Amino acid sequence: MPVNLIMLGPPGAGKGTQAERFARIRGIPKISTGDILREAVTNGTELGRIAKATMDAGRLVGDDVMVGIVRERLLRPDTMAGFVLDGFPRTVAQAEALDAMMNGRGPLVVLDFAVPPEELERRLAQRRVCGKCGWTTAADGETVCAKCGGAIGLRSDDAIDVVRKRLQVYERDTRPLFEYYKSRGALQIIDGNRSPEEVSAAVDVAIGTSRKPGTDMRSQLR
Repeated sequence: MPVNLIMLGPPGAGKGTQAERFARIRGIPKISTGDILREAVTNGTELGRIAKATMDAGRLVGDDVMVGIVRERLLRPDTMAGFVLDGFPRTVAQAEALDAMMNGRGPLVVLDFAVPPEELERRLAQRRVCGKCGWTTAADGETVCAKCGGAIGLRSDDAIDVVRKRLQVYERDTRPLFEYYKSRGALQIIDGNRSPEEVSAAVDVAIGTSRKPGTDMRSQLR
C-alpha cells in the first residue's frame, strides 16, 4: 500500500530533515516545494523572481503557483508508490486541491511537528543553506557545502525580522490546516522539540500506527 505522507509544521520545525530521512528509507520521493522554489530562484526563472520577492518579504507564495508545482510533480511515475510532501499544503485551499489530486492514490497520512516559538527562532538563526544544492546545516563555522562544495550562507528569509513575520504568517494561514485534517482523523502530532533521532522514532511509530485499520490517528505522540 502506498505511503502518502504530509509533514506540517512551522519554519524550523525539522520537517525537511525528517522528510528526507523517511523518503530515503522508504524509497519514495521527497517533494519539497521550498526546494523547487529555491531552485527557480537560483536559476533566475520568472517563477524564481516572483518567489524570491515574496519569500524575502516573509509571505507565502500564492496558492495557484504552489498547486501547479505539486500537480505537475505528482504526475511523474515515481510517485505511484507514495511520496512525502514537505511544505505543501500550507493553506486549506491547497489542501482541497490536493484532495482532488489524490483520487485513486490511497489515503494521506498527516504529521504536524510541534515546536515552541522561541526554539524555532533559535534554530532558524543558526540555519545555513548551500546556495548551489540547497543542503541545510546548523551554523558551526562551515562555509563550504559537504555535499557539493557550494558556498553556505544565511537564507535571506532566515533573517530574524523575516523569521518572526514568517511564523506569524504560518499561524494565520497554515494553522487552519490543523483543524482541517484533525476533523478527518488524518492528523497525528509529533513533538518536534527533541533530538532528530527521537523525532525520527516518533515518526516511525506514527506511520506504523496510521497504517493499522481501525486505529485512531489523532493520538498525541509527545
